[in-house]
Amino acid sequence: MSAQFDAGRFGSGKAVRRVEDAALLAGRGEFAGDLTRAGQTHIAFVRSPHAHARIASVDVSGATAVPGVLAVYTGAELAQAGVKPIPTVQGFKRADGSDGAGPPQRALAHEFVRFVGEPVAAVVAETREAARDAAEAVFVDYEDLPAVVDPVRAIAAGAPVVWPQAPDNVAAEMHHGDPAATQQAFARAAHTVSLDVVNQRVAPTPLEPRSVLAWVDPADSRLTLRMSSQMPTGVLGSLCDAIPGLRKDQVRVTVGDVGGGFGMKTGIFPEDIVIAWAARALKRPVKWQADRVDEFTAAYHGRDTVSRAELALDAAGKVLALRVRTLGNVGAYGTNAGVAIQLLVGPWVSTSIYDIRTIDLQFKAVLTHTAPTSAYRGAGRPEAIYLIERLFDAAAREMQVDPAQLRRRNMIRPEQMPYTSAMAQVYDSGRFEQILDRGLALADWNGFAARRELSQAQGRLRGRGIASFLEWTGGNALEEKVGVNVRADGTIEIHSATQAMGQGIATSYAQLAVDVFGVPIERIRILQGDTDRANGFGSAGSRSLFTGGSAVKVASERTVDHAKGLAADALEASAGDIEYAAGRFRVAGTDVGIDLFELAARQPGERIFIDAKTAAGGPTWPNACHVCEVEIDPDTGTVEIVRYSSVNDIGRVVNPVIARGQVEGGAVQGIGQALCERVVYDAESGQMLTGSLMDYAVPRADVSCMFETEFDTSVPCLTNPLGVKGVGELGTIGATPCVVNAVIDALDHVGLGRDAERIQMPLTADRVWAALRRDLPASPFA
Repeated sequence: MSAQFDAGRFGSGKAVRRVEDAALLAGRGEFAGDLTRAGQTHIAFVRSPHAHARIASVDVSGATAVPGVLAVYTGAELAQAGVKPIPTVQGFKRADGSDGAGPPQRALAHEFVRFVGEPVAAVVAETREAARDAAEAVFVDYEDLPAVVDPVRAIAAGAPVVWPQAPDNVAAEMHHGDPAATQQAFARAAHTVSLDVVNQRVAPTPLEPRSVLAWVDPADSRLTLRMSSQMPTGVLGSLCDAIPGLRKDQVRVTVGDVGGGFGMKTGIFPEDIVIAWAARALKRPVKWQADRVDEFTAAYHGRDTVSRAELALDAAGKVLALRVRTLGNVGAYGTNAGVAIQLLVGPWVSTSIYDIRTIDLQFKAVLTHTAPTSAYRGAGRPEAIYLIERLFDAAAREMQVDPAQLRRRNMIRPEQMPYTSAMAQVYDSGRFEQILDRGLALADWNGFAARRELSQAQGRLRGRGIASFLEWTGGNALEEKVGVNVRADGTIEIHSATQAMGQGIATSYAQLAVDVFGVPIERIRILQGDTDRANGFGSAGSRSLFTGGSAVKVASERTVDHAKGLAADALEASAGDIEYAAGRFRVAGTDVGIDLFELAARQPGERIFIDAKTAAGGPTWPNACHVCEVEIDPDTGTVEIVRYSSVNDIGRVVNPVIARGQVEGGAVQGIGQALCERVVYDAESGQMLTGSLMDYAVPRADVSCMFETEFDTSVPCLTNPLGVKGVGELGTIGATPCVVNAVIDALDHVGLGRDAERIQMPLTADRVWAALRRDLPASPFA
């Protein structure tokens, strides 16, 4: 190949077009729902119409009589066959020191149902239509029981009990910090502020619903699942844990294109187990395509916390202590991820970028008769940052000081790095005041008063909000393995267990490979989503680039180093005399050389293959300053975002276009929670009231204005070879408090004062209109 190729145009730091897009735009994407196999059958699920009921009996005779039906499965049948439940509430304790408690989450409900939409039976038929018709013919005799959907009501005396081993409905709880020291700090504080805050339940709503196709290869009896997942290796392991006698070497999980995950697709679902079981039992392919109602009622939700948060400050505005009491609604089955997110992950960032040494944090994972909660973009960090950023604005309002300057007084300084927080988390790097200064300048912070006057002249209310914050990334899964395969056909394959899901990770990996190999980016092929090729944690917690990308860099460098020895043999030279550039090895000081791919053709198997494993030294701590301005129509309560700017420290930026898309796309999701999204259950019956896109308001294209987004690359991460920090969730975490603070600022300016802080998300037009008329909600703890 030509040595004239300019690798710098396509390497890291450049705005390279996404390599994924050509196939997607041409309609050649390979989503799980697109795949069919010969002899394919279809499965449909019977779902509970009750939030809480005893299953008295299940009559499947009507379903088996439907033409085309091949099998009907019930929870009792699977339990008798030894199918194990999905583990819940592991590794956590209740207040009395006993193990965390929660009901077993079975593939199909057995004896009891605990939320509307829980799968109770499954029907396999020759066509999707026949399966659905037969599912409607299954008769389940339910004995309806009382239900509770609100975490505050769930822990009250006399509330319906979700699981007898947790009679108070508290699955587990954790306390962090020093309550006595915190109480002393509050006693001597010059100022204290307290907020009762609801962080409402939201539905992840990826564009592509879940889809699974399972089949058994008659040649070797191996089970293959083709699905939409962020963690294929995790699904494989969980499947083998659930199905008796199924070994990991008997299973392959493959993932193609994924139309969004947002954390919802990080683990196994009950339906996945049933589909795999049916495929093995019938020895025919079994396919399921979820519809939107399935996703709203039975997929994992996010957030859903109720908190009382308090801040104590001295007369100069220095924070003395933080105190938080949170009830996290983990739904009916307390998934391991859902419990950890509320009890541990969120608290890790509770003090954010602020030097707060004294804390008293108490978190309870509460069981209710609702769908389980689990990871959703940010996973615990948005809830924690929302609290601390709301508190800082409340304190600034109480003290009548600039909210940006109050934040500045409390920021961790560069000379304190590495900094160990009150939650024992170590920040390796960060210049938070520098990011604040850049953020204020980009937002024209000091010019706001003039813009407010202009809005007022037009009959509109204007408010300004800020969020200055950090987040933790990595999922504490810091190791990643990558395989590099240089082929004689002129391509370089890179195998990774991380998973593309629309975030452009294949492009970033290809750019990192170009940095090392110096070949055109078209020659790099990124292969993901196949447990026969690579196994690992997968993609979640904004970890892919700093773990997987670091592994790509290290594996590529080791491949070149190994190939130098091969080139030395081929060129009859010393390995120390071999130079490499732009896809060609050369004996130093001569024109004697050999092309990388020609060298691969001379090797056994006509390839050069290297497996390499690398581990980051710790999580990354991306941070940012987001500033938002809103206008409110006082006649309707409608909120319009008119300015939104942010400066983000994500360390080294591999692809600025992709990074900007991640921040801004994440911000739209955060804005959606602030202004319009909310999962609602009927308080008495437990019926879901927002089970479709007719009732659940996802953010539209007009929800925001044009973003002004900048990156500060002057503070690289010190714990990974690339110096990068996670970016996928940063925008979501910052946008929600930023927007809500702006709306409260506007309400405060028209005379509501601190009463404006009682408003709860989502800040829909009717809620804002009511607040303007001083019709504000009572405390959620009332």
